[in-house]
Parts: sequence; C-alpha cells; structure tokens
Amino acid sequence: MKKLWFGNEKRRLAKTAGIVLLLLAVTALLALTGCSSKTTDPAKSQQVVELKLAHFFPGNHLTEKELVQPWAKAIEEATNGQVKITGYPQETLLKADAIYDGVVNGIADLGLSCFSYTRGRFPALEAFELPGVTYNNSKVASKVAWEGIKQLNPKEVQDTKLMMVLTTGSGDLYTKVPVQKKEDLKGLEIRATGLSAKTLQALGASSVAMPQSDAYEALSKGVVKGNLGPIEVLQGWKQAEVTQYITKTPFLYNTLFFVTMNLDKWNSLSPEIQKAIEKVNEEYFEKVAMGFWDKQNEDALKYAVDEKGMKLLTLPKEEADLWITTITPIQDEYLANMKTKGIDGQQILDKVKELADKYNAEYK
Repeated sequence: MKKLWFGNEKRRLAKTAGIVLLLLAVTALLALTGCSSKTTDPAKSQQVVELKLAHFFPGNHLTEKELVQPWAKAIEEATNGQVKITGYPQETLLKADAIYDGVVNGIADLGLSCFSYTRGRFPALEAFELPGVTYNNSKVASKVAWEGIKQLNPKEVQDTKLMMVLTTGSGDLYTKVPVQKKEDLKGLEIRATGLSAKTLQALGASSVAMPQSDAYEALSKGVVKGNLGPIEVLQGWKQAEVTQYITKTPFLYNTLFFVTMNLDKWNSLSPEIQKAIEKVNEEYFEKVAMGFWDKQNEDALKYAVDEKGMKLLTLPKEEADLWITTITPIQDEYLANMKTKGIDGQQILDKVKELADKYNAEYK
C-alpha cells in the first residue's frame, strides 16, 4: 500500500510539473509574439538616420532659414522621423569649393554649393552658366537647369544623388567705382567664379576667383574692387556696405547651385524612404527653390538703393550690344573645349537654348 501511494504521488507531481512547464512555454511564446507584433511597423523597426548637410551660407541667410531648414523638416516629417538632417552653415563642416567632393567621400552626407566653385570638375554643366543666354528670372533659369540635367544625365554628376539644382538667374556688377562702359572694366579686379571669370576677362577686367563667403572681406580691404553676382548678395551677404554702384548686366551671369547626397548613403535607404524624400524634393523645387532668388533680388535692390544709398546704373544700348558681341565667342570656346573632352557640347547648348525659349515664354 505504501509503495502504491508513493507511485501515485510521483505521477501526480510529474503531471503538475508538466502543466507548469507548458504554461511557462505558452507565456514565453505569447511574450515573443507580442514583441514581434510591435516591430512590424516599419516606422518603428528602422533606426533613425542622422544626416549632415554642409553649405557655405551664413546661419542667418535666407537660404538657411527659408530653404535648408524647412526642407530638412519636411523630409523628417515625410519619413516619420526616420531621417533627420542637421545643417552645418558657413563652411563649418566643409569649405564651399570642397563640398561636392566632400559629399562624394562621405565627409558630409548632403551638400549645397555652386558647381562653378570647382571649375573644370563639371564641364557639361558650364552650358547653364554661359553668357549670352537670356533668362527672364531665376524661375526660368532653375527650371532650365534641373530639367536639362535630368534629360542629359551627364556623367560628371552620377557619383552623387542630386536632390535638386537651383540658380540665381541673371546677375549684375557691384563696384566701388562707377562702371558704365567697357573701358571702365579694364584691369578692374572683380570677384567671379567659373565661366563668369572668363566672361569678365573677355571684357578686360581682372577676375579674382573666390566664394561669396570671402567677398565681403576682400571688398572691404580693397583686394577686389567689385563683384559679379545676383543682387541678393548686397543684402544677404551685406555687400552693399562695401560697394557703391550697381551696373545692370543681365546677360553676363547665371550661377548653378546643387543640393546633393552621398550615393552610398542614398542607396542604403529603403525604397519607401527614397520615394518619400524624392516627393519632398519635387515639391520644394517647384514651390520654393525654383524662384528662390527672385524675391531675394527684389528685396535686396530696394535695400541697397533706398537704405544704403547705392547708385543704380544702366548701360546704354550701344554699350550693352558691344559687351554682348564681345562675350558671345565664349560659347564657341565652350563647344571647342567640349569636343576635346569627347562631350557633345552642341547637344547640351541646344538643349539649354530650347528650354530657355520654352520657359521664358511661360515665366515672364
């Protein structure tokens, strides 16, 4: 009897232990199931991607406040917080002329600068800055450049992921001495970059290459006697404080800016994230970037003349025609240079002129 009792007790305890183990296993399974259900949301399963954006504009410049910061915030919202962009303005991460290659090499994840700051690095894109091509405003010039680049897809920009490009539209001369005829430019030191430098040299000026971030000091110290650029620089870069005359020269200048991303970083993003970013890019180009310089130029001209007392000069028609005739051969030089590089420069220039005619008619 005693043996039988012990045998029954052992079987009862074994059964109880089995039930306890089964309950523990079910509890563990439910816990695992609950955890996995929380990670099915892609917005929560992916880690936040932190991106560094380098540019050369001052932190209080409208480009930082009204383009870079809102664009970065829109991307963060569109990706449910998965992509966060931190801006490094005023060359705090990279110098202006090192930004594109800095993005290629991963020093910055994103960059905003001018193609012309590294002349020769982007030969095909020089067509969008050639003198003698008329742009009514920055809307036209930006639309021409972005659409043209997407259609032509030049090899020189395939080592990054272009987010968008935008332009200043036509620019003018800002000088310490009055310039109203070609002879006034002879030997005059003028800040200019890219093809603008060659344009000024053709007119007899002495071009000095430097980014806008260095122009104020150079003007204040007399290292240069003037600048060629969008009127916006008179206010945004405070150059109305160190120049006295504005000479309207709408046929001399157009500068092309890029916003681009490291290609490996871009390819590491999920297709959903990429799609969300490209949608933001498209919206910001059309609504903000495309005509970004037009409003700035209008405000800066009023500021420079009304508040800083700068004198606005206009070239007589005969003089303007002489300047245009003098600089037109630069287009032929461009075509010859492209031929030596094995690039169909005529196709590119024809595309630029075709799109300029199209969008000048649309954005008058």
